[in-house]
Amino acid sequence: MGFALLGTSGSHVSVRDSHRWNPKFQSFTLKERFVVGFNPAKKFRAYNKLARLPFCKSGFVDFEERTSPDEVRKEIGQCYELIQRLGRGVVYLGSSRMGPGHPHYSQTLELAREIANLLDCTTWTGAGPGLMDAAIKGAQEAGKAVGGFKIGKEAGEWTSSNFHPYLPSETYLTCRFFSARKHGLVDAAVRSSNSDKTAVVALPGGVGTLDEMFEILALIQLERIGSELPVPFIVMNYDSFYAKLLDFLDDCEQWGTVSKGEVSSLWKICNSNSDALAYLAEFYGLPFPEKGKHETEMRSANKL
Repeated sequence: MGFALLGTSGSHVSVRDSHRWNPKFQSFTLKERFVVGFNPAKKFRAYNKLARLPFCKSGFVDFEERTSPDEVRKEIGQCYELIQRLGRGVVYLGSSRMGPGHPHYSQTLELAREIANLLDCTTWTGAGPGLMDAAIKGAQEAGKAVGGFKIGKEAGEWTSSNFHPYLPSETYLTCRFFSARKHGLVDAAVRSSNSDKTAVVALPGGVGTLDEMFEILALIQLERIGSELPVPFIVMNYDSFYAKLLDFLDDCEQWGTVSKGEVSSLWKICNSNSDALAYLAEFYGLPFPEKGKHETEMRSANKL
């Protein structure tokens, strides 16, 4: 019986003893690709060790904790418990790399403050740095509840601690599993009654943000998000950040991989905070005075 395993140079695998296998390890870099054949019955002695793969220079991923679905289910349950305690609300997805010196940071802070005031709801994020941090601080300025699902690593930096630098421990959960974190972010936006005022706000971001955006968008498209009522999905197209992505989706329509107008019917593209606030006010039938709109635009402009 043969097995083809994919790895990278520097990784190692311990295999349990069974029969005399002759698997192949396949490893490649951008410049080379090679195949190594071996017979573990002859060359390996420590068969009973669990497989461990290095994920960085300083440590290993131990997959023992992932061998039981109970661990993942337990963490998902903890996410749901936190949501029940703090209340559903607006979920912000965005870059962990855009810090306080970036114009999108100040725009996000402003947006989160105004939305928290408008909808009077909990603000949910991944409890990380960058635009997630801006959304948290904006909601705190509004004096509204904040909740988060933290993860051990955000793109661009290792988090040395499982603890958030300033959020109270009862307001966030540090997740071991990305799948549990995603469950939490989705459930936090679900609407089970007309009194629930929730939304998903996609801010500028990279691979992680796009992953979360399109996973939630697919759930909405397929009516699998688990919400009895529609959930507004807003894409903040600050400085035309998502222009090329939107062009690509237009191309998808031309190729026939998505139906004409299908994607545009699932979300709202907003180029400014005032656009987003006006859309949410209309969606929920809330007053959004012209005075408030003007003040929001002026504050955003002054911070750029």
